[in-house]
Amino acid sequence: MDKILPGLLMLAIIAVVFVLLGVGWRSRLRRQADVEELPAVPAQLGRALASADGQYVATTTAGDWLDRIAVQGLGIRTNAELSVHPEGVLFERSGSGPVFIPVTALHGARQDSGMAGKFVEKDGLLVLTWSLGSRELDTGFRTRRAEDKKTLLAAFQELISAAPQADADSGK
Repeated sequence: MDKILPGLLMLAIIAVVFVLLGVGWRSRLRRQADVEELPAVPAQLGRALASADGQYVATTTAGDWLDRIAVQGLGIRTNAELSVHPEGVLFERSGSGPVFIPVTALHGARQDSGMAGKFVEKDGLLVLTWSLGSRELDTGFRTRRAEDKKTLLAAFQELISAAPQADADSGK
């Protein structure tokens, strides 16, 4: 009896913690119900300018590395392949749907050391800043091979700097 009561108490505490985690996640989903649908992946993508395997870390509110976006699976960490195309950036996530960021929605790319519960060495994450409707977002990606970061970052910067010229050429 001396060991049963403390054991049951511990199980009750663990159950309460899991219930509170669930309530918090549902509350976050309700607060983020206004997040627009993700853009569809175009039927035809141009040849990839760069690609790499790695880990899709999460999408957060831009500038707030703790405010994970929970809706549409954007807050779920998963293995992914990232590819940079003339039309935008594609995250092919395993176990979750793809995330496509059109070139016109991209605002910046940088390296960082962490976001939303994933912390690595200095400049270990690639972070894209983009907009989805009226929301500014940051999406993090960690490459499997360190040498892929420079290639991807250069491709991001080339894509972002070419976007204003493409808009001007098309008359937007």
